[in-house]
Amino acid sequence: MNTSAMPREIYADRLAERTRRLRAAELRRDRIGNLRLLVFLGAAAIVWYAFHGGAIWWIAVPLAFFVALVWWQSRMEREAECSRRAILFHERGIARLEDRWHSEGEDGARFADPHHACSSDLDLFGRGSLFHLLSTARTRGGEERLAGWMKSVSAPSTTTQELLARHEAVDELRPLLDLREQLAVLGDDYRTGVNPAELMRWSSQPAQPFPVWQRFVAFVLAVIMAGMLAWWVSTDLADRNALLSVVVTGAIEGLFALSMRTKIREIVHSVEEPAHDLELLSQILATLEKQQFRSPLLAAIRKGIEVDGRPASHRIRRLRRLMDMLDSRDNPFVRAFGPPLLWATQTGMAIESWRARNGPQVAGWLDAVSEMEALSSLANYAWEHPTDPFPQFADTGGPLFEGEDLRHPLLPEAQCVPNSVKLTAPLRLLVVSGSNMSGKSTLLRTIGVNTVLAMAGAPIRAKRLVLAHLSLGASIRTTDSLEEGHSRFMAEILRLKQILELPKPALFLLDELLGGTNSHDRALGSEGLIRALLARGAIGLVTTHDLALSRIADELAEAAANVHFEDRLEEGRLVFDYKMRPGVVERSNALDLMRAVGLDV
Repeated sequence: MNTSAMPREIYADRLAERTRRLRAAELRRDRIGNLRLLVFLGAAAIVWYAFHGGAIWWIAVPLAFFVALVWWQSRMEREAECSRRAILFHERGIARLEDRWHSEGEDGARFADPHHACSSDLDLFGRGSLFHLLSTARTRGGEERLAGWMKSVSAPSTTTQELLARHEAVDELRPLLDLREQLAVLGDDYRTGVNPAELMRWSSQPAQPFPVWQRFVAFVLAVIMAGMLAWWVSTDLADRNALLSVVVTGAIEGLFALSMRTKIREIVHSVEEPAHDLELLSQILATLEKQQFRSPLLAAIRKGIEVDGRPASHRIRRLRRLMDMLDSRDNPFVRAFGPPLLWATQTGMAIESWRARNGPQVAGWLDAVSEMEALSSLANYAWEHPTDPFPQFADTGGPLFEGEDLRHPLLPEAQCVPNSVKLTAPLRLLVVSGSNMSGKSTLLRTIGVNTVLAMAGAPIRAKRLVLAHLSLGASIRTTDSLEEGHSRFMAEILRLKQILELPKPALFLLDELLGGTNSHDRALGSEGLIRALLARGAIGLVTTHDLALSRIADELAEAAANVHFEDRLEEGRLVFDYKMRPGVVERSNALDLMRAVGLDV
């Protein structure tokens, strides 16, 4: 890979190459299909010849050739499908770089939580969200791990050392585009993939493997029955002794299977849901097993997927084959000959034996895959934004946020206007005033989303960001809830209570405080809340249209400052530059906006 080229150019080159591969594979597949037709016609000619006195054994040649062509054609189809997935991987990469990514991929809407301290306010999940931009995970476990890192910003559970280790791992994974492409083309659609919670629940339950003698008896009875059936068929079903042998062996088998029927049914029922669709998991594990890593975090993940020198992918593949055998009970041939061969009984025994040997390791394997997929998502984002730095964490023991040229990750680069924000002792509060649409709420979201990226272990969209190990809460987009019977005002004050209870040190982002009440209560309530937050040692920003609130900054002296956004009227339309300036805004655009849409004011 050309490391000097930009991500857009690399994606485009690889997209063109994968497109050529797809066309070549499809061309070979079509030619093999034509050849299969010729071979079939040849076989038909041999059959016709045999009916007229020729030797039928000649048909073995075209049949063998036909089977080989079927295998070859299926291989070409698999190669073509891998190329299609690789094309999709690179197309989505280009779409992200060109800000066309909002309609493709998994948006993580299922992780949205209206009760989270900042999830809905900062667009962390859902269409066009931060998760939608970041996630390249193929499994539900990988998605859940990434979502968990993002949500943990309201109550951080990782230490600074763990975040720095994550930085090192992401930095090592960053240039490994080939690895990310390999993971992207594996297996079927991950929406049908393994359910990690169900698989861990099943594997962690105490196993009750069958004694060795029972498994041996089941195998021997199946072999004897197969021999008896072959003997009876060889006599054209006419030998009574052969029939009697089949009946007697079947009766013994029936009694043996009946003695353990309840246990076998429990095993089969318990494994059917959690252990389905393991193909993708085994392929991801096999891909990771081929990698060697330097960073301690990645090396530990790699070590965790190997037990007693035998790779986890082999063990998962064994369970997958057993599940395929279990699923094959619906096959007409297995339906007919499965019971005499104790198919379900032997398969159930083997599955329980697998759980006894490997069950304790399954949680570690799934954890390793989830961790690697989440790290790979962050690494892909880092690779696509090569100029974005990692944040620096200050071990000051108190709150601190110092961002230089902060930009919003979800806005197109051309639309981003960078702003710098500094909250360091003694300054702990910025009161942001400004007119409608001037950029106040966007500033809060910019700070919030970059904090989420920082606390997840990702690069940030800024020239530089230094922050303490903060918890984050925001009240920007609170809405009423018909289901819970809450008005917008009640929803807002519940959120504010949640922010007051954030772990220390905390960063708060409050937009237009207490807009659902009268101006007198709003002023008193806002001032009281801000003082309470500062008394708890928090830092943050508050936006307001009410210029009376700006006096709080004057009263708090060095602990607070006023900043504002401006607009100007040019040829009948409002123009914004979205640049934050010191001081209080001196004018409002409300009347200008009303006139602009034709209201006579």
